[in-house]
Amino acid sequence: MKIVVAYKWAPNPQDLEVRPDGTVDAGRAKPAVSEYDPVAFELARRLADATGGEVVGLTVGPAAIDTPLARKAALSRGLDRLVVVADDALVGADSTRLAVVLAAAVRGIGDVDVVLTGDSSIDVAEGQVPLTLAGHLGWLGLARVAAVEAADGGLVVERDLPAGVSVLHVAGPVVLAATADAVVPRVAGMKDILAAAKKPVEALALAALDVPAPGTALTTLATARPSQGERRRVVLEGPTAVADLVAALDLAGAR
Repeated sequence: MKIVVAYKWAPNPQDLEVRPDGTVDAGRAKPAVSEYDPVAFELARRLADATGGEVVGLTVGPAAIDTPLARKAALSRGLDRLVVVADDALVGADSTRLAVVLAAAVRGIGDVDVVLTGDSSIDVAEGQVPLTLAGHLGWLGLARVAAVEAADGGLVVERDLPAGVSVLHVAGPVVLAATADAVVPRVAGMKDILAAAKKPVEALALAALDVPAPGTALTTLATARPSQGERRRVVLEGPTAVADLVAALDLAGAR
């Protein structure tokens, strides 16, 4: 079984700064593997170990995503090898464009059985790429995946849905987007980091991939923050403060 983990090299949220006006400054944030993707790495590694399969990491984006640090950070998380599509033509690429390039790269890797991803990227958080990728591959796409294991010539996939838990048997290629709490990902140790430097990396040229030109032009006209509401600044004191607070919350519909 050949398993591809599609991940993103994105700003580390721990380095983000919140300005006095409430906006977020990512200017000083160091890049890292996107916060939700280690879950996909772990699910892929467990599935590969159970089936004797191979785990291939895949990332696409601007040239800055392909550095020795970025390679080592991914390869130390249980990958067998890594495929990178790094081109400044992808600076500012939207989710659909990234999914199209990922699909072309998956076809270039060849004979892929499963693509695993996190449920969204930490920087954009649209959650759009996995199912758009599945659509461009012509594969089944499943989000909210809480568990996956090999069985009966295919996969048994457990999904955590608002209505409850759904368990499916899947036969054929599939894209799976894992929930953030599907598993606890392993922490790379020194042995993993040292071994990462010896693992193979393939750089695919964007121009060599079968990527159709964008058919739609997208321009962001404006952005706006959610309304914060007006603070009433009510001070509750005395022995009845707790009861008064509960009553105030009930009246505001906040409890």
